[in-house]
Amino acid sequence: MGSTSETWQSKAAAKRAAILASIPEEWRLSPVQLKKADGVRNITGPFIQQFLNEDEVSIITLDSVPIVEAIKSGKLSAVQVARAFCKAAAIAHQINPCVLEFFPDVALARAKELDDYQQRHGRTMGPLHGLPVSLKDQFHVKGVDTTMGYVGWIGGNCGVFDDSQVHKIESQITKEFLSVGAVLYCKTSLPQTVFFGETDNHILGTTYNPSNRNLSCGGSSGGEATLHALRASTLGVGTDIGGSVRIPAGFCGTFSLKPTPERLSYRDCANTAPGQYTCRSTVGVMGTSLDGVDLGFKALLSTKPWTRDPAVVPIPYRQDLYDAYSSRASDDGAKPLKIGIFWNDGNVEPHPPVRRGLKLLADAVKNAGHKLVDWNPPPHKEGCEYHRRMLLADGLHDIHQQLARSGEPLIPGIAQELKQRDPIPLLETHDLTLKLLAYECKYSDYWNSTADEDGQIVDAVIMPIAPHAAVIPGKYYHRADYTRIINALNYCAAVMPVTKADKSVDTVDDSYRPRNALDKDNWDAYDPGIYDGAPVAVQIVARKFEEEKVLAITKAIYAALLKEKDGD
Repeated sequence: MGSTSETWQSKAAAKRAAILASIPEEWRLSPVQLKKADGVRNITGPFIQQFLNEDEVSIITLDSVPIVEAIKSGKLSAVQVARAFCKAAAIAHQINPCVLEFFPDVALARAKELDDYQQRHGRTMGPLHGLPVSLKDQFHVKGVDTTMGYVGWIGGNCGVFDDSQVHKIESQITKEFLSVGAVLYCKTSLPQTVFFGETDNHILGTTYNPSNRNLSCGGSSGGEATLHALRASTLGVGTDIGGSVRIPAGFCGTFSLKPTPERLSYRDCANTAPGQYTCRSTVGVMGTSLDGVDLGFKALLSTKPWTRDPAVVPIPYRQDLYDAYSSRASDDGAKPLKIGIFWNDGNVEPHPPVRRGLKLLADAVKNAGHKLVDWNPPPHKEGCEYHRRMLLADGLHDIHQQLARSGEPLIPGIAQELKQRDPIPLLETHDLTLKLLAYECKYSDYWNSTADEDGQIVDAVIMPIAPHAAVIPGKYYHRADYTRIINALNYCAAVMPVTKADKSVDTVDDSYRPRNALDKDNWDAYDPGIYDGAPVAVQIVARKFEEEKVLAITKAIYAALLKEKDGD
């Protein structure tokens, strides 16, 4: 794993070749088939399905809950399901590189064991029995690499410096998935360093948006969202320290949950600057449906992760909390929800498709009988700046240590921003921590004040994920501040798709005058033709440790949106 005379370019090329070699011959696309993908804007749905047979398409178009139910009832076997998703992932990677590790032989053997178990015992192993689950390449799986996008960790485990433990480490969350019956089959791409809202590294290059390949799939859990958009996975996990499970889900038109830090286990996972603990990264759940995300979250909590990871708070899944908010969202709910809506952060204005998406959702919430109020909290710019400084507190020493293992440079998108610098002095770090805590208090006080007028506090807040629907690669100017603020506050949030950019509707607003240079850069980057067809999504935000609540409210808001669309 240490430095050799081999160049980083040749190491990366060898790794790319090894990933392709892990794809069985019968699943490899011919040069003619690969050429079909050249220049195709949208490779989701019918495009990728042309490479699958009818039975495989019928399986991969199911969401997580129906798949688990079909296996439990005997309508499908775990092997059938695993084979379909492994093949879909193999094709997805060939037409839009997004997989850093692929182990279908292990997955099919595991699926066979699960089928044998079900036949032998007359029951399933757990709530995810037979469900294929993909993992962002920060989670260790025995026997395979964890590169986290670094060339220097090819052949080993990112973050594992003891050579005797190479390929032997298994993340706690990996063990938890296996214990509840999941089938693991691949690990997905992410940006070099993790600190980037796009997915790009020197091993695979850029992963593009499956719905509109003019645009980025987002980051840092971009490979996960890409697989979900292509229906090559219905459930997976990523991590989020500045928006990394929300941005890609939003950009790709899928769903995700960013929990409060320490609700799920981070034990034995690779990470950037792992000693930075004031602004903590969190494990998040991603998928093709809200019910699937809820199923995955509930399944992981059913293993009581706090008994093995002392950092996890001992809070089991609270069905009563979920049910309480679900009942309030129903047509005959005694007390309607009170939802805040955050139109913009006062710094960078959302593009026309995002503006329209927010308006669509606002109308749906009001027409469903819920209260809607404008959200005007303490300036997000303040909290975001504290968070940004804390992530850079080590002077980026950890990142540059990993780069030095191979000699690779920073990828262009972060080359200037993540240059190595002097670490922040300890007393300054302490002061920054106190400022973050004070900001949390100020924000909490504002949230509580929403009850002053009518005695009802805001239940959750609708916010943009970014000031654009996906993003043109290299033009993510606002650097995740619409999501970063939720990490600064340690709140939880769920992501849901709303609509898609439409060049005939989302025309350029020539009357808008940018507030500042950053706003102008973002506004000038909007091109209706380029963005046409890009998913538009929002995040639904709740406070600390309110994951069940935010899932229930997001499901209610999504149902209201679908009802509104059906009525058009």
